[in-house]
Amino acid sequence: MTGTTVSLVDVAGYLPGEPVPASFYTEYPGAEDRLRDNPMFKVPPLRHHVAPGETNTDLVERAVAPLIERHGRDEIRAVDVLLVHSQLPDTPFVGAGTEVARRLGLRPRWLVDVANAGCASFVHMLELARQILTTTDARSALICNAQSSAGQLFTQSEVRRLAQAAIPGDGCGVGYLTTSASSPVLDVLTRHIVDYGGDMTAVLDDGRRYWEPGESQLRIGFTESGVAKVLERGNRLVPEVVTDLCRRLDVPADAIDLLVTNQPNRTFLHNWRQALGLPPERHADTFDSCGNLFGAAIPITLDRALRSGRVKEGDLVVLGGFAHAGDYAGAAAIRWGAG
Repeated sequence: MTGTTVSLVDVAGYLPGEPVPASFYTEYPGAEDRLRDNPMFKVPPLRHHVAPGETNTDLVERAVAPLIERHGRDEIRAVDVLLVHSQLPDTPFVGAGTEVARRLGLRPRWLVDVANAGCASFVHMLELARQILTTTDARSALICNAQSSAGQLFTQSEVRRLAQAAIPGDGCGVGYLTTSASSPVLDVLTRHIVDYGGDMTAVLDDGRRYWEPGESQLRIGFTESGVAKVLERGNRLVPEVVTDLCRRLDVPADAIDLLVTNQPNRTFLHNWRQALGLPPERHADTFDSCGNLFGAAIPITLDRALRSGRVKEGDLVVLGGFAHAGDYAGAAAIRWGAG
């Protein structure tokens, strides 16, 4: 299938419930933490939380609804490839992909639950979908990022007091790809940086494994030295991978019409656009209204930019981000509406 062009035809997003204010965390009894003033944990004003019992599949179903409305139920049901990333799986051993397919009435030839690439998993899945669509007879793909940990993991009574708890938000972003030239994916550049593998940890204060019985509450194992490493790596990795992608396309980084990244904190967002020579209006930002949406951030932020008219026909849109403590970085370039 050499020469096949793949396009990111459309994206859509869903945010659950009403916005939750920062005071939900900052005014909680005992909300003191030595990391509170670290740039990594500057609190966004708002974020969204899943409702009790709301699952990753529920989020995907609601996020896909606008795609069905715009492209037709039959077209979405006919996708050949379904890729799903769930930041917090609902059930041990079982990914959400098969249930998503059942709920949406899909019969994909390729169905993969993607467990790696975290906050940049939309780029990772974009690359996987593009590879499948250009090397097989598959013609369309649906990629889904569901994030549901903010209203579950980070609202636990002990975890809620920590600086880390106030940053995440819940939501779902999805992308629809076809073998067409409507909005071609020009190139994708990804890096699995194994040297940093395992640096992001989840801990329990009583030392048990997460599946063992006990009363301590699961949280992310942030330390001051660990956070410093993540800040250094994140500040470097995203500009590097975006610059290298632009170099492969033979365009300067400051020629990007819209940069869409994951949304970890204000420090990263500021430093990334500064390093790439982009003004704020050319770097989409949803952090203050959504918090850190992890893997769902890129598609949700792109969806908001599209619906607000920030993307014009022929614009060079670059998606970029990094994952976990720096074990993955990726960027993708799309010529929006070029076909």
